[in-house]
Amino acid sequence: MGQATPLTQEYRGDLLDLTHFGHIAVVDETGRVIYSAGDPSAVIFYRSASKPVQALPVFARGLKEKYGITDEESVIFAASHAGEPFHVAALESIFKKAGFSEDQLIMNPAVPAYGPANEARIRAGIGPRKFFHNCSGKHAALMLLQKELTGSPEGYEKIDSPCQQEVLRTVAAFSEYPADQIQLGIDGCGVPVFAVGLKNIATAYKNLACIDTIADPDLRRAAGQLVPLIHQYPHMMRGTGYLCSEINYDGNIVAKGGALGVYGLALKKERLGIAFKLTDGTETDWPLIIREIFRQIGYHNEETEARLLRLGDGILRNDNNTIVGTRKAVFTLEKHA
Repeated sequence: MGQATPLTQEYRGDLLDLTHFGHIAVVDETGRVIYSAGDPSAVIFYRSASKPVQALPVFARGLKEKYGITDEESVIFAASHAGEPFHVAALESIFKKAGFSEDQLIMNPAVPAYGPANEARIRAGIGPRKFFHNCSGKHAALMLLQKELTGSPEGYEKIDSPCQQEVLRTVAAFSEYPADQIQLGIDGCGVPVFAVGLKNIATAYKNLACIDTIADPDLRRAAGQLVPLIHQYPHMMRGTGYLCSEINYDGNIVAKGGALGVYGLALKKERLGIAFKLTDGTETDWPLIIREIFRQIGYHNEETEARLLRLGDGILRNDNNTIVGTRKAVFTLEKHA
């Protein structure tokens, strides 16, 4: 991995207090790097940024229609949901239609990430649930795929299972990266996680945005089905007031973040894929970095800019809501010939 470069800095008062390093890759419709900061070839775990890609086999195999899963419900397959009531209701409906039990999910029970939903849970005396886990939508997709391929959802978390092998092939195809070179790990939720070059994550998002560049006709059809649904129901991607929902209100953008500082997005009309990684795992500065990338490449949407500003205006406030400093983007994208 090449050397990371400073992406953002945080000042407390007038003193530089923190510097967050990382990498950025911007690719064109052919997958060629046209802008970068740091090392665009750095090998990065997708983490949850892979979810829109991982969900595609469910759509390619017609499982949404087979089980009568609604458009809104199906978006949770690509989501890292925050456990709001509409997320849980979608999962309960999907599991009922598929004949699954919540106990078949392999992760431990969790609590909602969305504060008001967690407070309501506590008031109602409800304990942790697997459906509250942010990755339960992805697991539901894997269970459906495993059942389609083997007759049972059991073993869906194992890398040598038929469903995970199909997901691996899909990630490789979208990333335009050899499947046998994808590095594997185990994600926080217990299923395999995939590592490719950062520019290949950007390429995968370019393919989601520019479906005409997808070679496989079934995957092209699947992406053509899923991406418009993400824009129709962006609240399902994460939840109220979260970046991964707010940014997908822009019908020109496809976007999804992953744990520990990785983010993938693409611009449809401009036919560009973008990915970045903060090497210390910071997620707070995501909106700031996206705004600066957009500024430097010349993309502007007034409503999207307003949404990103609400999520991160560069003003550092303490617990008393007193302004104590600033955050700012400090990178300059290198343009490639």
